[in-house]
Amino acid sequence: MLHSHRKNPLPVRSSPLLQRLKNPFIAGTLVLTATGLVSRLVGFFYRIFLSRLFGEENIGIYQLISPVLSLVFSFSAAGIQNAVSKFAAGKELDADGRGSARVLFVGLLFSLPSSLFCTAAIFCGSDFIAARLLFEPRCAPLLRIAALSFPFSAVHSCINGYFYGLRRASVPASAQLAEQFVRVGSVYLISAAALQSGRELSVSVAAAGMVIGEMGSMLLTIGAVRIHFSRAGRSGAVRIGNGRFTGEHFTSSLSSLAGQMLSFSAPLCLNRLCINILQAIEAACIPAKLQVYGYSVSESLSVYGVLTGMALPLIFFPGTLTNSVSVLLMPAISEADSANNHRMIGRTVRKCILYCLLLGISCSFLFLCAGELVGTLLFDSPLAGQLIVMMGFLCPFLYLNTTLTSILHGLGRTGYTFGLSMASLLLRLLFVFHAIPVYGMKGYLTGMLLGQLVTTLFSLIPLKRYCLPG
Repeated sequence: MLHSHRKNPLPVRSSPLLQRLKNPFIAGTLVLTATGLVSRLVGFFYRIFLSRLFGEENIGIYQLISPVLSLVFSFSAAGIQNAVSKFAAGKELDADGRGSARVLFVGLLFSLPSSLFCTAAIFCGSDFIAARLLFEPRCAPLLRIAALSFPFSAVHSCINGYFYGLRRASVPASAQLAEQFVRVGSVYLISAAALQSGRELSVSVAAAGMVIGEMGSMLLTIGAVRIHFSRAGRSGAVRIGNGRFTGEHFTSSLSSLAGQMLSFSAPLCLNRLCINILQAIEAACIPAKLQVYGYSVSESLSVYGVLTGMALPLIFFPGTLTNSVSVLLMPAISEADSANNHRMIGRTVRKCILYCLLLGISCSFLFLCAGELVGTLLFDSPLAGQLIVMMGFLCPFLYLNTTLTSILHGLGRTGYTFGLSMASLLLRLLFVFHAIPVYGMKGYLTGMLLGQLVTTLFSLIPLKRYCLPG
């Protein structure tokens, strides 16, 4: 009887491309980039929809509250999110898996109460903030509605930071898409219902959509983290029962971890608070200085709305790739620095500079040549086209600074980047107060360009040892 002999199968070698795609950093970057592109495309159509539904002046009023929201996020979530990301990356290798659960727990313990405090403060002080700080009383109802979103934002920011630290970008990417689609869908449905019933629409609908979008994103991330810990619990690492983290050693080093995370996040929080305070001053003063230049109140708000709600988002759109890279760069560079892997840091710095410059120069050429046409076609605003052309020179510096700042954060140079950001903002404020009354928006955009150039040059100084191969 003949027996068939099976030969041992030859080992299958994956191609270099497949091996690279399996790298968590590259895979995460691709996921975040694809998500960012989809999200920003949806955001573009959303802004076009808003601009045609409410008009340029109302868009300007809506954009005025953005610095206040950024200020609250800096206080309640931004520094904590970075701390959760950094410490979760270090705890991923814990044998029992409880370390990463403690990191997330401590992050929520810091972030959620502070966000609730901000909600109460903004809700109660909305009239004062709108009239005395933003110089536009019509912002008050928008602030009261937007304040309800702070706790939702704090929760999903901490959970996103946790998954960033573990280099699992699919959850933050899904949360970003969910937030965008829920926001846009809710605003569209509310607007359609109001128009059908003959009721007058207010730009407050956009603020309500923000709250609903943040709530949707929070619910998705809570579901994702429950699944994550449930799987870990089945393997005996971390158990979740009735929504509570349990485990006999869960609180053993909680106070020590809280102190470490607070010492890391506090400088970042303070830095971003100072930066956002200056940005809030800048946002409030631009329409006021445009009135000194010669615009009416309505015209100044319209110009500000076109700048921040139409032109700048288009300029930032290609930066989706650099934003995705920068999110994952900080924990990766931090690990390489801890291991004294200077070759890896050098390769990363050189590649970031090369690719960001290529992207920025290409986009500059595109915006300079076709900016007016794009602005008119997308937003039906000739002013948007003119501003896009004027801001085309910003692209190489904008995209490069995003990644350079993230690299410096990974190397622990948070104080240095804070100083650079402050210097850039103070330079821009100088142009806001002295150039806009004389030259209008051209004066402000000149200040933006100089500020980005200063940031680029001084970011490269501490990285010069990594810029040359060797």
